[in-house]
Amino acid sequence: MSDRLEQQVRFLLELDALKHVERRSWLLGEARRENSAEHSWHVAVLALLLAEHADEPVDAGRVIQMLLVHDIVEIDAGDTFRYDDAGAEDKAEREARAADRLFGLLPADQRGRLRALWEEFEAGETPEARFGAALDRLMPLLQGHATRGRTWREHGITSDRVVERNRPIEASSKRLWKLARARIDEAVERGWLTRGPS
Repeated sequence: MSDRLEQQVRFLLELDALKHVERRSWLLGEARRENSAEHSWHVAVLALLLAEHADEPVDAGRVIQMLLVHDIVEIDAGDTFRYDDAGAEDKAEREARAADRLFGLLPADQRGRLRALWEEFEAGETPEARFGAALDRLMPLLQGHATRGRTWREHGITSDRVVERNRPIEASSKRLWKLARARIDEAVERGWLTRGPS
């Protein structure tokens, strides 16, 4: 094999480790928590189906690419729970080191392209990055609702925190934010999510 193909295969095999990074969201059958590879696939499918609901025109293919690479860094950095304030303090530093190593496994042209997609997603300055970030927040929220608030209840998360951490959805899609707020409100009404201070 060529050196290029060897580098690509090495990177692809390294990605298998993403299947072992456990997240806090429970699968709908509640038999286990999802892993980061499953999450990345699921939010990429959201982009494929829900791009029409973005407030600004977006290139769905570019959103999908970002969502497929956005959590690769978790192989080294681990998943930082959206409600973990202490873990968020050094998240950017941990993930940048991971990006250096992991994307560094690729041939130079692909290393640059995938790293640029990851950096664009993290910066959140393009319509595609904002919409991708909205979907990255929406999916765990939908799972939280569908599992009757299991993750929220396990970690003592209140409705005000769920609203605050997921409000960036509104910046990209008012329609998806309306859906998210309806799910949050219903979770509170049903007792799956404790109402936080007003």
